[in-house]
Amino acid sequence: MDRNSSTWLRGLLILGALLVSACAAYSGSKLKPGVSTRPEIFAAMGQPTMVWKNRDGSEQLAYPHGPFGTQTFMAYVGPDGRLQSIEKVLDVAHFARVHAGLSKDEVLRILGPSGPMWTQYYSRSNQLAWSWLFCNDWNVQEFFDVMFDATSGLVHSTGQHPNLGAGDGVEPFCGH
Repeated sequence: MDRNSSTWLRGLLILGALLVSACAAYSGSKLKPGVSTRPEIFAAMGQPTMVWKNRDGSEQLAYPHGPFGTQTFMAYVGPDGRLQSIEKVLDVAHFARVHAGLSKDEVLRILGPSGPMWTQYYSRSNQLAWSWLFCNDWNVQEFFDVMFDATSGLVHSTGQHPNLGAGDGVEPFCGH
């Protein structure tokens, strides 16, 4: 191996290590409930995409990993400014909480924002669709869809469909 190839390979290994550590930090895996503070959460996970402040002074912070990521993390911060918990929300248990009659705000608090490229308005049916890319139980990418009545902003229906975005008719596997 010549010197240029060795330098290039070393740089590639360092970049790979940085990317892996960035993914671990993004999930907040190194943060400790009851110990880590709000500034430490921001330092580890970055600025949240959405923040909800509760009456008791606690907060919910949304961290979608997209637009092509398959996970959204919710960090819950107590009134004392300390981390209570972090949870992954793009899974069947959270999808089951979304049902007809919920408002857009209620859906956002459960799943976080969908990607702007996966938001669609259907004028003929007066419906708004939001979709989230996720990894199913078989480690294959799918979309979870929520259809809203565009006038009332309430959930009309939900569903799932495969991600056939690769163009070859095969659902992409998740990169776990």
